[in-house]
Amino acid sequence: MIQIMLATEPDGFDSLVRQPGLRSIAAKVGEKPLPKRRGPPFKKIAETRDKIPPEEFKDYWREAIPDMMTAYKQICAYSCFRIHRITGAVSVDHMAPKSRRWDRVYEWSNYRLASSRMNARKNNFEDIIDPFEIQDGWFQLEDFGFGIRANPNLQQQDLIGRINETINRLKLNDEYHRTQRELDIEEYLIGKEGSPVPLWKLEQESPFVALELRRQGRLRVGDQ
Repeated sequence: MIQIMLATEPDGFDSLVRQPGLRSIAAKVGEKPLPKRRGPPFKKIAETRDKIPPEEFKDYWREAIPDMMTAYKQICAYSCFRIHRITGAVSVDHMAPKSRRWDRVYEWSNYRLASSRMNARKNNFEDIIDPFEIQDGWFQLEDFGFGIRANPNLQQQDLIGRINETINRLKLNDEYHRTQRELDIEEYLIGKEGSPVPLWKLEQESPFVALELRRQGRLRVGDQ
């Protein structure tokens, strides 16, 4: 995983996501009067906001996907691969789970761009290091392999523990991820039929791998 900076909230987010979301929450706890909206009215389902079941939150956050894909260059915040058909469909992960933070359900700063595969693994767990918190170098590619490990030079044992928990929770060292990193490295260093992909393409498709090859001094001559 690599550090990701929070992108500026897009201009249309408030009207497309936040305000409709907050209105739906108010309706689901029976608050009136409410501004009119298109479609059937929401029914009261809970006495207080924190009692609304997570599956009952209207998925207005999907309206933010195009802006998120642009802002975060189509990169999954957890796997660090570009999201495409093979990695799994694009989705919005709520860093603070919907089941625990109703007040963050419709907030841009709580959204992480994720493949559906990684979103499912992250689920409602809160032992994952926030990609916005990560510093470059915390996660490293093994010197002789394609797995991810905590930087062995880190001194804080609690941080090392959190990194390892994140790796385990997201299964970042499963066969799929190791194989994908291996393929990315081979295509950059060797290529197909002697035609390696350029560095900019590797950075576009697999920025973590590109960053680690640079750290390890394994970039091709001319890319150093």
